Amino acid sequence: MEDINRVFIDTSKSIFQLHGVDASEQVVVRRRLRRSEVLPFFAGLPPTVVGLEACGGSHDLARELIGLGHEAKLLPAQYVKAYLKRGKNDARDAEAGCEAMSRATMRFVPVKTASQQAGLMLIGVRDRVVRNRTQLSNEIRGYAAEFGLVSPKGLDKIEPLLERIEADEGLPTLARALFADLGVEYQRRQEEVKALDARLAAWRREDEAARRLSEIPSIGPVGASLLTLKTPDPAAFRNGRDFAAWLGLTPRDHSTAGKARLGGITKAGDKMLRRVMVCGAMALLQRVRRGLPPPWPWLTPLLSKAPKLAAVAIANRVARIAWRMMLTGQAYAPPIPRHSAA
Repeated sequence: MEDINRVFIDTSKSIFQLHGVDASEQVVVRRRLRRSEVLPFFAGLPPTVVGLEACGGSHDLARELIGLGHEAKLLPAQYVKAYLKRGKNDARDAEAGCEAMSRATMRFVPVKTASQQAGLMLIGVRDRVVRNRTQLSNEIRGYAAEFGLVSPKGLDKIEPLLERIEADEGLPTLARALFADLGVEYQRRQEEVKALDARLAAWRREDEAARRLSEIPSIGPVGASLLTLKTPDPAAFRNGRDFAAWLGLTPRDHSTAGKARLGGITKAGDKMLRRVMVCGAMALLQRVRRGLPPPWPWLTPLLSKAPKLAAVAIANRVARIAWRMMLTGQAYAPPIPRHSAA
């Protein structure tokens, strides 16, 4: 086969479309392969650069290609879209990806290891169980309110509510039996969350970077683990602002003719990580407003802002601190208080 400079694979569940070019940008590969044929095909090629869209399953295929001696590069789908010509089909998608990966300014997604993906799976499973627990607690509150039993906010109020329901002999027998079933299910969800939290704590103890990140105010076990797992290569970002922009925590820019027009945050990047960062900032903000000393001098002016606006600003600054720590390997250093001269 002619010398191949780079190949892009448009992946799907069963059919994979390949588009490859040589050093003179002439097309030398344009093939459709079934999933079972992909790795044998690349095993017969000399080492080359192979591109894929960053999606479910692409990291595993990238690891397999690296094992065969190739250089695998993952591209965000939205960056490939800009190079798609008229119409859309698998062949044109592969051609657009092959063109996109040749650009000098293209940004690539680091390939995650199997261990990192296992950690992300743990956090994803925990997130789903927590959502189920929240849904179940809201269901219990809603049904209890229909019988005149109202409970304050908070997960810690669910079990006392269930005890009140069990002791209320005025409720219909059927309703009490159903509430008992919901209580058993709720307790099971609580135990599942505790078991997953224990696994996450054990994983975090084994990861040196996650332990360091946990020292940052507003960053908890989930946030520290997510930062480590979602950012396997912090050097891919030029500075902390680029990292915050990747998280979607910077203003949307719509400037023209020399006139700056900044809107709300872009909300680009990973939704789960951004949500955890903002929720941690909200928790820190609430504690400071209740009397906790601010961990940073720059936090004090933010207390006069709207809570959500201040929380996003805190998350932005914390993201920059976390990026610096991941890049340099340094431990978190609290700011030294400045004493006024006597």
